Amino acid sequence: MAVMEFEAAPFDAQGARMTLFSALLASVERHGKGRGALEDPERQPISYGRLVLGAFVLGRKLAALTQAGEKVGLLLPNVQGMAVAFFGLSAYGRVPALLNFTAGAKNLKAACEIAPLSTIVTARRFIDQAKLDDELAAISQGRRVIYLEDIRKELTSLDKALGALAALAPGLVHRRHAAGPDDPAVVLFTSGTEGKPKGVVLSHANLVSNARQIFQLAAGFLSERDIVMNPLPAFHSFGLTAGLLMPLLHGMKVVLYPSPLHYKQVPKLIGEMGCTFLFATDTFLQGYARAADEGDLRSVRYVVAGAERVKPETRKLWEPYGTTILEGYGCTECSPVLACNTPVAMKEGSVGRLLPGIAARLEPVEGIHEGGKLMVKGPNVMLGYLLADQPGAIAPPEGGWHDTGDIVAIEDGYITIRGRARRFAKLGGEMVSLAAVESMVAGLWPDYNHVVVALPDARKGEQLVLVTEKPDAEKKALQDEARAQGFPELWMPKAILVTRVIPVLGNGKIDYGATRELAITMRPLL
Repeated sequence: MAVMEFEAAPFDAQGARMTLFSALLASVERHGKGRGALEDPERQPISYGRLVLGAFVLGRKLAALTQAGEKVGLLLPNVQGMAVAFFGLSAYGRVPALLNFTAGAKNLKAACEIAPLSTIVTARRFIDQAKLDDELAAISQGRRVIYLEDIRKELTSLDKALGALAALAPGLVHRRHAAGPDDPAVVLFTSGTEGKPKGVVLSHANLVSNARQIFQLAAGFLSERDIVMNPLPAFHSFGLTAGLLMPLLHGMKVVLYPSPLHYKQVPKLIGEMGCTFLFATDTFLQGYARAADEGDLRSVRYVVAGAERVKPETRKLWEPYGTTILEGYGCTECSPVLACNTPVAMKEGSVGRLLPGIAARLEPVEGIHEGGKLMVKGPNVMLGYLLADQPGAIAPPEGGWHDTGDIVAIEDGYITIRGRARRFAKLGGEMVSLAAVESMVAGLWPDYNHVVVALPDARKGEQLVLVTEKPDAEKKALQDEARAQGFPELWMPKAILVTRVIPVLGNGKIDYGATRELAITMRPLL
């Protein structure tokens, strides 16, 4: 197959060349200081004006303890304090590095070294409630830890007065400290589903562009009147850009929740707040629909789901609420959203069309006859990676093109994910999609999670093994289903390993690396 190129709708990239805080100030000017901006389970909402004021007060204190342009670790949950700290650092030209507190001490330590970080901002209450004492101890060695409670205690009347003065002329104050649109705005860390995490450096223009690209695509069904529920952590790019920045930069109110895993509490808060828009993953959507009380989810008009394929069972669970589930696609390196279905442009089985301003090309992959490896370019593509062997040095994408590592097909502009380039096995000279086999298994046993891994085989090089949560999974039933769907014998898993829980990451994605290690450990039991 030859290289195929695709171009999306036009986008005003030049108009998005501003800092995050400048974009927030523009939103405040357009929609008013008194408009509701944020609320969380504490139920003490803050307006757009209070968000700016809080950012100046806290940002000024943090700026006194850090250097201009410094990457500052944020170890905070998805609540208002995190958002205020994020914008406070941004207002004074610091770069928030959002740490994944679910990743474990080893990955957290690696992230701090990759960035590298010398300062971490957190909260004692959070560390205590989340039982993160060991993780904090592991990453605090040789680093300064700043607790928000301490800063709050140290605030004086002068600090508050200076913050209020700054809020009267926010643009002038910000310009004195601001970075440029192409300077780093945030550091996120890849989930490490298939290896060690990498730092991803996104610029201000990257994030503002992606927020505007999303809103441009959704302009017909998303407005400033919507109330967005965002239970996804900010260290997950989907939660940061789609769930927090996009709505705030367009005048919407955002309801934050500290953990997407609280399946009972999230629907309850949705119902109490009348949230109309929800960002989540398939795993979390199933949990909310099953745990919700009657009426909790009726206000939700649209759900945008990403990070994993939406199962038919999930859609059935949400049907009684009249909610439309729109499946999208992205990756951290692209700020993250690349494509999404909309109510007026939707294709079943796809993740929608490319967002405005994104160019794509499909490169041939040996053994793949339909589609190819997706490469993308646009104003939302990262500045580059931070890698373990060169801490602090940004390795930019070659020619501005990011290799997503995904095998996709594009038809009539709609993208269909075939699988990860790394999630293919070569059996008998043929490339076999592990995701396609998983889809077949999910059709047979939709109420359980399943992962297909490729393990070394002395005779064939590799063999497929199914890891499943279905306790009574039978090979014969799987073989019958494979034949019924026309799957070749070669694609049939040679063994089934049953586990109580398949490993997942904090953002809801399957942890493929850990699942493969689990399969290797269990293999002697076959």
